[in-house]
Amino acid sequence: MALVNNNSPQEGSAKAQTALLLIDVINDLDFDGGEKLLMHALPMALNLSVLKRRAKAAGVPAIYVNDNFGRWRSDFKKLVLHCLEPGTRGRSVVTYLTPEEDDYFVLKPKHSAFFQTNLEILLNHLGTTTLIFAGMAADICVLFSANDACMRDFEIVIPSDCVASEESEWNRQALMLMERVLKAKIMASTEIDFKDTKVIFPRFSSKSRLD
Repeated sequence: MALVNNNSPQEGSAKAQTALLLIDVINDLDFDGGEKLLMHALPMALNLSVLKRRAKAAGVPAIYVNDNFGRWRSDFKKLVLHCLEPGTRGRSVVTYLTPEEDDYFVLKPKHSAFFQTNLEILLNHLGTTTLIFAGMAADICVLFSANDACMRDFEIVIPSDCVASEESEWNRQALMLMERVLKAKIMASTEIDFKDTKVIFPRFSSKSRLD
């Protein structure tokens, strides 16, 4: 995987108008509420794994933006290995979404994918203007990251079946907020059309997908 935390983007990286951001999916879920989140994270991970394959086949890069879970001396590969250890609560999620060698990675110290990270530098280098947000939790880190993306004038797309929160209602409320306030395009992952390089969501209408 292409590690970009504390490094400049790789020379020769292909330009990409759209990028898929996977927020905190490399996660052992070892915290209060982690068991409840796992119930929603498993179907999310399966849907996201399919979306990621479709995205990469269309030349859309996958960028893992992940918490370090207090492991300031760990690197991303060690985090992945830790989460794949037998008995780890989040292992099944990470198994679906194990990073590949050509994926990018950004380590974040706080909730937002943009705060004190090199993500914006990477996106500028790639020429990215549209971000597809996926991962967990929708009502915390995805929400904070999407807010910062809006502040930077990125187009925001959120596949509703590729984000998860501890409670279904929290997930729904977060999606409604991001649609209303951040003008995010909310839709099922199967509705995202990567064939259109200018508009990846041609079937999106003014009617909310949450109605």
